[in-house]
Amino acid sequence: MNNIPRATVAIIGGSGTLAIDFPATLGRSDVEVLERDLVVDTPYGKTPPCILFRLGEKNVLTCRMHGWRQGVSRADASRQIFWLFREAGVKKILAEGGVGSINHLLEPRDVVIASDYIDQSMRKDVGLEGHYLLIMRQALCPAMREKLVNAAGNRLLSRIFKRGVYVVTDGRHFESPAEVAMYKGHGDIIGQSMCPEVYLAREIGACFAGLYTVVNYGEGVVRDWEHSELSQIFHEDAGKIGHILLDAAKDVDNQQTCGCADLRKPTLLKDVYGEKE
Repeated sequence: MNNIPRATVAIIGGSGTLAIDFPATLGRSDVEVLERDLVVDTPYGKTPPCILFRLGEKNVLTCRMHGWRQGVSRADASRQIFWLFREAGVKKILAEGGVGSINHLLEPRDVVIASDYIDQSMRKDVGLEGHYLLIMRQALCPAMREKLVNAAGNRLLSRIFKRGVYVVTDGRHFESPAEVAMYKGHGDIIGQSMCPEVYLAREIGACFAGLYTVVNYGEGVVRDWEHSELSQIFHEDAGKIGHILLDAAKDVDNQQTCGCADLRKPTLLKDVYGEKE
């Protein structure tokens, strides 16, 4: 029988914190790691190892979504952690990741708190039981975005942009110059780590927001990116990004006055037998 922890907040780690043992490395007095290597059986397979920690007065679950586990599809990996989040009682989810710049005014180390997205991935039909019609009018929670903006501003990481459109593509490859040129004018940043998470967050009735650090220019934008620069940013800024996430998570409350939880409705789709999908 699963020993599912209780937590109100979750943090999905991406490439931005991959270089550290988040959150233990940060050495904060308001953080107490309660359980490491927490693996839970779900209808979609075992979750990746998660960490349960106390942040001030609240319990937080965190896991890493960057990279691939052998024999586990990207879709199932996402289903596993969001099933766990739902069962644990998570209502607020923060995410982070490294992204490329489509907007030529954005530079490496700039921070974008995304306000919308364009899904160009092939993972559009990834859900749990499918009981809900998901309204994506306000996909990124405005209240939690504000918390991230404030936290980033207090840490003085770099330039902070309060809004921006995230174009989501599939990996493991980066995009071609022609693809980046096609997205230019429609999006500001490009990466692989918002979908299907933004849909699954809506499905479980949770607020979702992300902090995205520009680590390279998209192909054909300004100049060719260098692997060494990308690696340097990941290693040098990981601790700062970790602190921003913790500051924002500590500042969120349990209320959902933002309206995110109201943007899921009973599904209108029925199968050929008249049963809800």
